[in-house]
Amino acid sequence: MIASRSDMLIATTEGIAGREVVETLGLVRGATVRAKHIGTDVLASLRNLVGGEMKGYSSMLAGAREQALDRMAAAARDLGADAVVGCRMETSSIMNGASEIVAYGTAVRLR
Repeated sequence: MIASRSDMLIATTEGIAGREVVETLGLVRGATVRAKHIGTDVLASLRNLVGGEMKGYSSMLAGAREQALDRMAAAARDLGADAVVGCRMETSSIMNGASEIVAYGTAVRLR
């Protein structure tokens, strides 16, 4: 089970304002792969004709990003980290209809 991120500071910056990094623990990452649902594809095809947001895909990717961040935070917690700095996210298509979302950063201990 993956715990929530509520006790883990995650920042895109190289440090945490007002806190001192006292130890760098290393790279941490979390990833998930999501596949499109045939029903979402049909609705997206129709939406593509008239324009607008494809809410099914937006929702799917939002959930995938959250899961990737949760997994990264769990990896940092396993190392004894207080925070993850330099956090980045990437998305890539790994096959027709499936995407990988990766969150990564540097696990650190703070004073």
